[in-house]
This record gives sequence, C-alpha cells and structure tokens, in this order.
Amino acid sequence: MKIGICGFSYKAANLFNVLEIQDTFYDIVSIDKLKKWRNYNRDIELNVKALQVITHSYNKNYEKMKKFLVSDINNLGSFKVNIDTEKALEITLEEANVLNSRIIIFQTPPSFKPNAENIRNVIEFSSILDRKFLYGWEPRGEWYNNQDILLHVLEEAKLIHVTDPFRHMPLYGDIRYYRLHGIGGKEVNYRYNYSDEDLLKLKSIVNGESYVLFNNIYSIKNALKFKEMVS
Repeated sequence: MKIGICGFSYKAANLFNVLEIQDTFYDIVSIDKLKKWRNYNRDIELNVKALQVITHSYNKNYEKMKKFLVSDINNLGSFKVNIDTEKALEITLEEANVLNSRIIIFQTPPSFKPNAENIRNVIEFSSILDRKFLYGWEPRGEWYNNQDILLHVLEEAKLIHVTDPFRHMPLYGDIRYYRLHGIGGKEVNYRYNYSDEDLLKLKSIVNGESYVLFNNIYSIKNALKFKEMVS
C-alpha cells in the first residue's frame, strides 16, 4: 500500500511514499522545478494529475493558467482530440517523464456526462496515450447512475477507475487508486477531518495493490494517522 497526499510539499515528501502532483493540472510546470522535486527525495513516487486542458471545459480555473497558450477555447476539455489537447498530453507526458511517474491521473467534472459523444471521446483519446505509463480516470457526476456504461468505457480505454472509497468502489483495474476528498457534501468536502473511526473503516476497505491519497485540508494529519494504523 502507498499512502500520501494530493499536492507537493517538502514536508510531505519527507513523510510519505507517494505524492500526486496537482500543479500540473493548472498549468505547465517548469522542468527545473520538476527536477528539484524529483531530486529532493528519490525514494518517493511522484505521480501526475493531467493538465486541465484535456478534461475541463473553460472555467475560472483557467485564470490560473499563464504558460499554456490555448488556440481555441472550444477545443478545451471532454477528452476531445485536437491540437490543444494533444499538446496538453505531450506536456503532461514530458512532466511525468521528468518525475519518473508511474501513473497519470485524469479527473473529469460532473459536467462531463455519459453521453455518446463523451464515451467516444474517452475511448478515442485513450488510443493516443503512451502506454509506458499507467492511467487513472476519476469521473464525477452521472457516470455512477450508469455503471455498466462506465465499466465498458474503463475496459475499452484501459483506465484504472479512480474513486473516493467512501463514495464509490472501483469497477476496473488491477491497481486500486483512491483519492479521498472528505465525507459528506456532494462529491467533495475538502474541509472534512477524518476520524479514527473513519480511518479504521478505510483500513477495512483497502486491499491489494493500493494507492491512498488524501485530498483535504487535513491531508497530512489524516494520512499520517492512517499510515500509523496500517503499519
């Protein structure tokens, strides 16, 4: 089992055996910065969250994106294959190479619905992936009302099903990749502080080759407690 948090900090890099880099979602990260993170602790696994250009239509998060130059905002998101998303994938792959990542994570918003066009998009986009890496997909929203469709897409695209285990159990993938966003609320509740009872329940759920990454404001505290429980 690998336990860590979503996000990079030097403190976290001293405490855990895996971190998921979030900066790569919002914009291009310089090679120098990536190398600095990689070289800080060579023993830690650093995985990548793919650039938002691939998964998210234009929204307020794009205000944080200064380095990636979009040719057409209609190209953004929904796993569409076009000049902008292909460039975003190329950048994500380069970042993953520098970090020596094992896994690249795609996360789609609730607005990305399980319709025929989006199903085609995921499968088509998966055909251009460099399979030297493993890929995970965390869908949100209506996909869970259509689990047969979701399973079909995961199998066709060969994507690890990334879930929050307090909300959904994974449908596909030999590896379990959990991202914990807090209990309660809609699909995320970042202000949630996991109790010992919650973490004991999590311990009973997690099995096999698993990644457990906390993505809440108490992430370091909660991940350390969980690490202590399973050690």
